Amino acid sequence: MNRIVEEAEWMDAYARQVAQEKAATEALDRIAADRRRLPWLRVEKDYRFTGPTGETGLEGLFEGRSQLIVYHHMLKPNDPAPCAGCSMVGDHIPHLAHINARDVTLVFVARAPSPEIERYKRRMGWTMPFYQSIDSFGSDFGIDGGFGLNVFLNTDAGIMRTYYTSGRGVETLGTPMTLLDITPFGRQETWEESPEGVAQGEPYVWWRRHDEYDPHPSAPSAVARQMPQRASG
Repeated sequence: MNRIVEEAEWMDAYARQVAQEKAATEALDRIAADRRRLPWLRVEKDYRFTGPTGETGLEGLFEGRSQLIVYHHMLKPNDPAPCAGCSMVGDHIPHLAHINARDVTLVFVARAPSPEIERYKRRMGWTMPFYQSIDSFGSDFGIDGGFGLNVFLNTDAGIMRTYYTSGRGVETLGTPMTLLDITPFGRQETWEESPEGVAQGEPYVWWRRHDEYDPHPSAPSAVARQMPQRASG
């Protein structure tokens, strides 16, 4: 059982704990800065997906934005018991207007047919875009029967793969900020260390209530299409 102490001792212990937490936050900021400097891998194939409005390619998943987060859900055809872990990830997803405002789209994909995906979305109360992957998209990008998350960037030189994570790497994702931190342009705020050419603005000032964002923002990360020099990865 934990000790019961006087306030002065409690405050000393609390200060030590906060110092550790601040150090961890600063370390995560440095990791995110390094992540934004990772080389890129060009996507060479024409991958296809099926959604409620029909078939589309990988570029269609971007919905006109420059950055794309794809979560690979383990939902299978005629799945009697959809993955509880993947479904918990789905429950974590915030209102997407906050990341859309930073020129980021998030979608889920799975191997299940699109009508089964739509039924499961209704059951779970989800609203995120969710597509059927109908070819080798998952296996080509690290998903072999399991789950994971890939990040892509659309440039004039083509679509680039910029990041991948799985396992416990998806545990902390679920706020707009943690999702933005895995994208190639991050939060696009002035305090961040970002690659040259990434436009940034002051922190906090871009925040809105989710129904107040411009549905077609002129986001700072539109510079993506003018950065083909990194396309060779």
